[in-house]
Amino acid sequence: MIYHHKKTLSNGLTVIINEDFSTPMVSLNILYDVGSKDEHPEKTGFAHLFEHLMFEGSKNVPDFDIALQKAGGENNAFTTNDLTNYYCTLPAQNIETALWIESDRMFLLDVTQEKLDIQKSVVIEEFKQRYLNKPYGDVWLLIHPLVYKVHPYQWDTIGKDISHIEKATLNDVQSFYNKHYDPANAILCISGNIKAEKGFELVEKWFGDIPSKGKYKRNLPKEPSQTEKRVLEVTRDVPNDVIYYCYRISGKNNLQKFYATALLQDILSYGESSRLHQSLVKDKKIFISASALITDTIDDGILIIKGKLVSDKTIEEGEKAIQEEIEKLLNDGVNEKELQRIKNAVETSNTLQEMMVSAKSFSLSYYTLLGDTELINKEKEIIDAINTTDVQNIAKEIFTDNNLSVLHYLRKN
Repeated sequence: MIYHHKKTLSNGLTVIINEDFSTPMVSLNILYDVGSKDEHPEKTGFAHLFEHLMFEGSKNVPDFDIALQKAGGENNAFTTNDLTNYYCTLPAQNIETALWIESDRMFLLDVTQEKLDIQKSVVIEEFKQRYLNKPYGDVWLLIHPLVYKVHPYQWDTIGKDISHIEKATLNDVQSFYNKHYDPANAILCISGNIKAEKGFELVEKWFGDIPSKGKYKRNLPKEPSQTEKRVLEVTRDVPNDVIYYCYRISGKNNLQKFYATALLQDILSYGESSRLHQSLVKDKKIFISASALITDTIDDGILIIKGKLVSDKTIEEGEKAIQEEIEKLLNDGVNEKELQRIKNAVETSNTLQEMMVSAKSFSLSYYTLLGDTELINKEKEIIDAINTTDVQNIAKEIFTDNNLSVLHYLRKN
């Protein structure tokens, strides 16, 4: 059980404190309710670009890393389709250093044309190195618009096109900052060796007087149900053909279905004893590797079955093998033993996560974003309640041709 205390400041900032006196450290997590889904279709990649800019210094803190390192801490950040998250861990007695840094860049970020140009260059180089010049690097740039036609999940966090970052102006990023980096649009969590009363007092000291314009109200288009199978075929300079079977699934806004899908994905793909590896790699020897994954999104996500073909096997042979495995699952279902094995693995992983203050501070922030901080303690109950029938039912709901988008990623002859 993870206990927490929560309050909301007068400017709308949500504050959560988790007391953990087993460690001399604290973790400060600030989650901003802004991700790539909040970008304009012609100005994508801004949430990720802004994550970089947030480390370029503020009015009173010209270098965050130096200030934090002097306090014995370390920090980092990440951007997803749904959120932007900043976190740092440091000795508990130096918590005010972290609060000072984060409050200053929430309110007084110092963005200049020079700093913008530097970070634009960094992000553009990242785009080229990770997505354009790397084998299979553009897979997500292809899958997202294949699966989504209306919802802004149709572009990756790096952006839809490199030109969007190239054309970003100082006015563009300042407007993004003013719109989204507001205390009412943020969730702050401290986990570690600090009493709740003291934590709230310090947060009020450093964040309480930051003015708020109010929380940004998003109105995203809902992705319509898919009505037919979609197929995209591309040819690239890669060593092996790869098949990607992509199915729309419920996101974190429907936790019961999401966790049932997550268990289904693990049954297909968790470890060398998983169904996909045993059947498609070890027994039939059609694929070099075969796996499944799901996107961890709030709105409808994707379950992807990925198979890298053995060089002398064809796309047709690969698809036939994948279809046979899906049909077997739909017809025979899953057994209690394999489901329990996966549940045990999930519980072990979650238990280990709960021992880390950084993981707890993010999880408490994230579940608050979903609408219920207490989900951090309800998650196990939700997962335990899912049975073999639930998993088979979700498989029948997901694995239909009308819900399928296929990417054939082919090597050049």
